[in-house]
Amino acid sequence: MIDGILGMAYGVSATTFLLALGIPPAVASASTHAAEVVTTGFSAASHFGFGNVNRRLVRRLLIPGVVGAILGAYILVNIPGDRMRPFTAAYLLVMGVIILSKAWKKREHREVHSHIVPLGFAGGFCDAIGGGGWGPIVTGTLLARGNEPRETIGSVNFAEFFVTVAASATFFLTIGFSHWTAIVGLAIGGAIAAPLAGFAVGKIPARPMLAVVGIVIIVLSIRTMVLALR
Repeated sequence: MIDGILGMAYGVSATTFLLALGIPPAVASASTHAAEVVTTGFSAASHFGFGNVNRRLVRRLLIPGVVGAILGAYILVNIPGDRMRPFTAAYLLVMGVIILSKAWKKREHREVHSHIVPLGFAGGFCDAIGGGGWGPIVTGTLLARGNEPRETIGSVNFAEFFVTVAASATFFLTIGFSHWTAIVGLAIGGAIAAPLAGFAVGKIPARPMLAVVGIVIIVLSIRTMVLALR
């Protein structure tokens, strides 16, 4: 529900939980992405059906996001993803503060489509190597720039399905999948929640949505930094 409404936090939350259970980073990320193939598929269909998708934005995010995800997944199999987490978390913390500040400012509704390609690549790369981050990085950055929340969240979630498929395929071809109980549980829960979230995102006013997004990013970023620096 949180991921579908806010456009972020599914991968970060699920991977953090799996790591707390003692599952290795690469396996945790692979399991989360395997489950996300189902959940992001339902979420993408829901957002498209409710008219939350900006096709131009999707086209510019999709290919670089897929390339970044493949590269990130391949590197994670060979290099521990924990080394990247403090830097990603620090960036997300700054983005969370910016978004939260915008919730109390008068916003100009505008579409900013500059630097979308590198943003998509960075989002896909960090999502795969850290087990999550596509939503916070891509959605968070676009919302901080002033893009309209409903279409931004819907478009980023729509593109995320293809990014997730790319990362999952890379993990499957390199280390395979295990921990099927976790994968099935995450997939079922996410599939049930996705249609409800796709409906709710169009009903929530922009200012409260921005405030919640900012708070979620800040909290998750601080927790990720603390865990990574232990």
